[in-house]
Amino acid sequence: ISEACATLDINIVEGDTPIADHPALGLLRGHVNDWTSGYEFIRDMVAEALLHDTGAMAWVNRTGGGKPVEIINYRRGTIAVQYEETRQPIYRLSGAITSAADIIHLRGPFEKCPISLAREAIGAALVMEAHASRLFKNGARPGGVIEIPKGIGEDGLKKMKTGWRAAHEGADNAGRTAILFDGATFKQMQLSSVDAQFLEMRRFQIEEIARAFGMSASQLGDMTKSSYANASHKQLELIIYVIEPWLCALEAAFNRALLTEDERGSLRFRFDRDDLTRASLTERATAINSLIASETINPNTGRDWLGLPPYAGGETYGNRNWSGWLR
Repeated sequence: ISEACATLDINIVEGDTPIADHPALGLLRGHVNDWTSGYEFIRDMVAEALLHDTGAMAWVNRTGGGKPVEIINYRRGTIAVQYEETRQPIYRLSGAITSAADIIHLRGPFEKCPISLAREAIGAALVMEAHASRLFKNGARPGGVIEIPKGIGEDGLKKMKTGWRAAHEGADNAGRTAILFDGATFKQMQLSSVDAQFLEMRRFQIEEIARAFGMSASQLGDMTKSSYANASHKQLELIIYVIEPWLCALEAAFNRALLTEDERGSLRFRFDRDDLTRASLTERATAINSLIASETINPNTGRDWLGLPPYAGGETYGNRNWSGWLR
């Protein structure tokens, strides 16, 4: 989630017209400080907000005229926040009260991060992970019982256990032929009903964790219910229900902390969501062609979405075929 947000191009727009020379835009597109790039800053802010209930906070350093010159994402705990009855935040940087206008604060809904919402599901997954480790550690198979028809004494039992473990326990010894003496027999233990459903239980825990992030299990690597037919729809769900809310939260946080009160009346930050649809060129081409045909965009706008330069006459609107504006 954090990397997807950070890979998108960010702009400051006035209406729908991009503004190229704002100082805050130079920070986010380049380096927010001497040791952190804009990509790393956005990625780390979103990742931190996903992991902590208080969200992610960064301090904006300004010149005397209010121009932002750097943004510092301090180590957790350096910036603290408390809320009054009206939910107005009070920020402290290293214990000193700091203006809210100088703090970029990104947080999730419910005053809970997804990790907290999924803590029980994650705990259950950890227990099953430990159980799987114990289950397969001794030769990647369930344990068994050696039955001896007559007693062998305590010393004989100890020697037999030592010899058996040396010969057969561990993944390197799996599948070796067992040799038993004095009428002893080996009886392998059967998997319990819980062990038999172990894979299904682990898959369910993946789904439980994914729900806290608004994701489907396929986006966490479980391809059981994924197919070519629904892959595009899953991608759309990821954009709408997972990435888009965090992009809106980032834009709101940047608008509040990186734009002046006068600028907020006309300017706003906006991520270029179009980058998220580049996975399918066929779908992009069909959509762009439809928008040009309906005179929603002009051919040069469509060419810009594909990273192509404009051509003479491409600023005019009208219904035309692809050969006319892709030449």
